[in-house]
Amino acid sequence: MRFFPILCLLLASQLIVGCESFTLRGPWSEEPGTAIPEQRSEETGPALDAAAQCPEPQEVVCAEPEVKVVERVIERTYEKVVEVPVAKDKLVLGDVEVVAIEPGGVTLKALIDTGAPTSSLSVKELKPFERDGKDWVRFQLAAPGDDEPVTVELPIKRHVRVERPGFGSQRRPIVNMSLTVGEVTHMVEVNLAERNGMDYRLLVGRNFLKDAAVVDVSRREVQGEPRLPVSK
Repeated sequence: MRFFPILCLLLASQLIVGCESFTLRGPWSEEPGTAIPEQRSEETGPALDAAAQCPEPQEVVCAEPEVKVVERVIERTYEKVVEVPVAKDKLVLGDVEVVAIEPGGVTLKALIDTGAPTSSLSVKELKPFERDGKDWVRFQLAAPGDDEPVTVELPIKRHVRVERPGFGSQRRPIVNMSLTVGEVTHMVEVNLAERNGMDYRLLVGRNFLKDAAVVDVSRREVQGEPRLPVSK
């Protein structure tokens, strides 16, 4: 009976260790290293069975994440040049055209100025005067190379103040004059100014071009010589 406490201690050690078997060697065993058979009881039997059935450790290998290659397509939009047709009833003008002026019967090369609201004419001897209680203006107009200028008298419709960078503002009279380009003739407002050193004495503004012509700045003298309307 002296060995009974020792046997209980060995059994408790085996429960603590778990799944490993405990061997006892000593003079009381028949052969050295002989394992003492496990003793089960009703209270400790299930616990010993659960401890004896420990699963073997297994190596867990994580799968590599799946890499999806997405093709990226960039759609580029290229500028497309579209030709816009021009209405048949409109003139095609270059940046310079030959223009006939009436009254005066003078033909000048004129600059087509789409930035000017009204047409402008450079004249000489500009003098306002009064006739029948109304304001008139007298000026001289000559074609290039003509020795004899033409004197023209016209009633003043109104005055306009023109701002010129570097020259200050200038008050100019406005008269009605007939301008002919190609086969098209329009009566338009023209402001008169005394100025020298201008390459073109006549500037044709938007009041002539509006609803009548389109301008191709890459061309010049498209309409050729003006064809004055035939008087009936």
